[in-house]
Amino acid sequence: MQPLSPVDQIFLWLEKRQQPMHVGGLHIFSFPEDASPKFMTELADFMRTFEHPSSPFNRRLRLKFGQYYWEEDTQFDLEHHFRHVALPKPGRIRELLGVVSANHSHLMDRERPLWGVHLIEGIRGKRFAFYVKAHHCMLDGVAAMRLVEKIYTPDSARTEMPPFWALPVRKRDKPSLESGDIVQSLAHIMTGAGKQIATIPTLVKEVTRTMVKARNNPDMVGLFNAPQSILNQKITGSRRFAAQSYPLDRIKSIAKAMKATLNDIVLAICGSALRNYLISQQALPNQPLIAMVPMSLRTDDSDSGNQIAMILANLATHVADPSHRVEIIRESVKDAKQMFKQMSQEEAINYTALTLAPTGLHLMTGMAPSWQAFNVVISNVPGPDKPLYWNGAKLEGLYPVSIPIDHVALNITLVSYNNQLEFGLTACRRTLPSMQRLLDYIDNGMNELEIAAGLK
Repeated sequence: MQPLSPVDQIFLWLEKRQQPMHVGGLHIFSFPEDASPKFMTELADFMRTFEHPSSPFNRRLRLKFGQYYWEEDTQFDLEHHFRHVALPKPGRIRELLGVVSANHSHLMDRERPLWGVHLIEGIRGKRFAFYVKAHHCMLDGVAAMRLVEKIYTPDSARTEMPPFWALPVRKRDKPSLESGDIVQSLAHIMTGAGKQIATIPTLVKEVTRTMVKARNNPDMVGLFNAPQSILNQKITGSRRFAAQSYPLDRIKSIAKAMKATLNDIVLAICGSALRNYLISQQALPNQPLIAMVPMSLRTDDSDSGNQIAMILANLATHVADPSHRVEIIRESVKDAKQMFKQMSQEEAINYTALTLAPTGLHLMTGMAPSWQAFNVVISNVPGPDKPLYWNGAKLEGLYPVSIPIDHVALNITLVSYNNQLEFGLTACRRTLPSMQRLLDYIDNGMNELEIAAGLK
């Protein structure tokens, strides 16, 4: 038996009925050009031939003396983990997202390996999909993206490729803040609180500086001054998932015209969408919403080490003018990045820890934090930049399905793929009614920015 790391154990401790701790992905494919009329049946039968999973997909949990261990599941049953389903007619994306939403709401059975995949047929336009989910204690964001790159290929002619659970998987890399995963970052904080002591002088100085600057300039973000909103209520176990793709070049053109970064424009689009959504619910706070955003601080060409921080960004939801919103976001992000660049790696990580501390305290104890550091998580993850295939089927869309947590009921995660930007919105269905309207508001926000930038 192999004991779980302290970080991985925390993902199990955090889990409760209203807070499932699994991550997922929706992968949409088009049929191969030579697909037979029985293509989907043949594909499902082919996948069922891989009855013996490789590690870590052959491992189940065992609890012994209060400690969780991994052990091999000697009675592995593929039928429990693999499902072949068909969408109800008319087979629109709406029905597909409904299937994902329903299945992402269900807790996973801890008596079996903590993963599952649905092969979904009946999508309009000769398409099919995989909805894949795995508990966060066995797979982190970095490992999931690397798995995507291993299972799929740029070779459209390659066949006889196994499903992901039958791949030889390398030992999981040590998790790091580079994954851009807020839940994982919280887990690191909870297991390493003692490291905060050495950086106290710098933290005190930066907290004081931030508070003074926020007091003198309302557009700058203080440490715990996010407004209360309907995004920040207790959640239930019911989930709603919404997804949409946009050309990456379209967003890059806006960024170039407005002299902003790609991430600035993404935040401005999300800020516009959230503003309009909250107005529709008659719940827009007077103060701007604050986003927790993983942000790279790397200025060189190196590919190792932690050079990322979870910054707080003003989404400028209190202003209607899209150009003004971009200006506020740009200055807010610039100020946060400048602050982190002046810190050591340990100081940057521990400042992030201080930012997340109230949320972590609530997750561990159930006590609602009296301070609201942020309202929403917005994460932009780089993905493959070339078209990928699986057994001749082209991967058309790659959408992340993430984890809402108590008092942060919406998670917006984006993945870039093949010159597209894939939006994946995961929320508590009951806390945020009609959340799928955010997709329309995202489209409106993009149109607003194109007009403001003189592109339309």
